[in-house]
Amino acid sequence: MNSTATAGPPGIRLGIARGIGYGLFGAPDGFVPQARGLGAGLVRVYVHWGRVEPEPDREDWTVVDAILAQLDPTAEVWITVCSSSPWATRRPTGFLPSSPAHDIRRYEAFVSRLVSRCRGRVAYWQCDNEPSNTGLLWAGTAPEYVAQLTAFARAVRGADPGAHVVLGGCGYDVWSSPEDGPARLFFDHLVEHGRDAFDLFSVHLYGNPHDIPAQIGLARAMMRRHGYERPVVAGEYNGPTLFELPAAQAEFERAMTAAFTGRAAPADPADPEDTPDRRTMRDLYARADELPAELRMFMEDCPPGLAARRDRINCRQIVTRNILALASGVTRTVCWNLAPEIPGYRDRLNVMGFLFGKLALMDYDGSVLTRRHPSGEAFARLAAHLDGATAVRPFDTGADTGPYAFEITRDGRAPLYVLWSAGDLLTGEDLPAVPLDLPWPHAVPEAVDAFGAPVAVEGGEGTVRVPVSVTPLFLTPAGQE
Repeated sequence: MNSTATAGPPGIRLGIARGIGYGLFGAPDGFVPQARGLGAGLVRVYVHWGRVEPEPDREDWTVVDAILAQLDPTAEVWITVCSSSPWATRRPTGFLPSSPAHDIRRYEAFVSRLVSRCRGRVAYWQCDNEPSNTGLLWAGTAPEYVAQLTAFARAVRGADPGAHVVLGGCGYDVWSSPEDGPARLFFDHLVEHGRDAFDLFSVHLYGNPHDIPAQIGLARAMMRRHGYERPVVAGEYNGPTLFELPAAQAEFERAMTAAFTGRAAPADPADPEDTPDRRTMRDLYARADELPAELRMFMEDCPPGLAARRDRINCRQIVTRNILALASGVTRTVCWNLAPEIPGYRDRLNVMGFLFGKLALMDYDGSVLTRRHPSGEAFARLAAHLDGATAVRPFDTGADTGPYAFEITRDGRAPLYVLWSAGDLLTGEDLPAVPLDLPWPHAVPEAVDAFGAPVAVEGGEGTVRVPVSVTPLFLTPAGQE
């Protein structure tokens, strides 16, 4: 095992994932400068075996070289390697799901060549993604994943001893599973039998943001149960998603069940890709006016006011998810995701687009990736606030039932405080802010919220009164930035 990795990567870095199909659906374009422009210190990108080795003994390094050509010396890089191939894996595919290699030695040799080409420039190598999400992302068993992970780790460590090996992400299917549920048992097998084949445990932090400390604690407990512990990193996070909206999720699942059992709208002969999931989406759009707001806000062309509310929730959660993860000892977080896979792609019947499409931080303006969504601006503001951050700790406000409050230590900068209160996801912002008298041992503070708007603060050195709401508030001594 990489001894350097056991202590975890130093410092704090906010990252952004490019997406799941870089270079598969169009020519690989620029994305690292755009992510860096938002303040990302880490970029995560996928590489698929079949894209690099489309046929036996024929290599195409276009995608890999396009990634390397964009890198600057200070950016950390995380590559998720998917064992998806039209010829080399048990389930032939050019995209997903990944599956076990026909010949594990051939797979190991491929990974070795890939890592050697990137030696010294890629900090993190991940073996596939969310393998417990079987059928969708991994078409194999837990023991088969462990066998592939073991070969993967051997190849990475042999080709670049300074790199870290990342375990395939532990996602919401695990967090929401009972202890004896299939997803939990699958991941527990990986943790028990793959312990020597990874350096970092990657968690995916969806669902209720305030469950994040418990999710990270569960990841650590899984490892400790088998007698060891590795550092935890957050390979994905973002919100809102259906996972935190029970009523919306239930309505979506009813529509999906009806489509799969033939009780929804019949197949559309004009849709050459007609499938039950697309029939689900047709049914939802046909009933859009009847749907609850918490479901409709994920759909295209929802009412402008509802769309703006979803954007504000997204901006708030960019802050809260990061702060809660960092305060739980995670030092690397990766936001899902930067942008659509290709310019101009729109398909409102695509279920994955419905579930996650609006989480993109940016979009194309024509063929150029330049347009920032509100969430992208929120990420950039947070990255600026956290520049130089070395530690995030809970902060005692002195209140009996206080808000979420954290103190951030920053190299060469004044300390930063972040505060917010819990509230209903959709309607919490409609409630007025509650004044809080806060111990303040610094110079007169200045405050801005997660949207960049200045917030009036009363008082000065000793005690200040701040208005606390569901919108995170950044507080720091005035003139010391």
